[in-house]
Amino acid sequence: MRTLLHVGCGNEPLPDWLAGFTETRLDINPAVSPDIIASMLDLGEIGQFDALLCRHALEHLFPHEVSIALNEFHRVLKVGGHLIVFVPDLEGVAATDDVLFQSPAGPISGIDLIYGFRPALAENPYMAHRTGFVQESLTKALSMFSRVIVNRLSCYDMMGAAIK
Repeated sequence: MRTLLHVGCGNEPLPDWLAGFTETRLDINPAVSPDIIASMLDLGEIGQFDALLCRHALEHLFPHEVSIALNEFHRVLKVGGHLIVFVPDLEGVAATDDVLFQSPAGPISGIDLIYGFRPALAENPYMAHRTGFVQESLTKALSMFSRVIVNRLSCYDMMGAAIK
């Protein structure tokens, strides 16, 4: 069975397209009952994984911490392992209350994309956004990996995929 580390898992289940993996859930917030309570800045001795998923968690780090986390991701991936990251796409986003799109959680504005979704942030301080990405900056951040692909998706979402 292939292994996957789900970093910043929150309460989110794995997407169906990762159903063939055995998931290990890692989060800094003990309230979400992860398998491992840890910061993505120090994953510790948790073994190696075939894949790593980090969905909407890198933006919660300070800019200088992003490379630390990505180095940790690289360290715990097996050679040939896959990294998949999702982050908000801040290309052309302005810090306004104008609604950019509707999410299952409610309307999302530019301020929400830049600083964190305000209703979630009011309940959980870990939800604050401290950095942001556009296609060029995410590509550069992932440059320690090989075969990096960064695609802009719909609704101000961006996905990076890379291989160790």
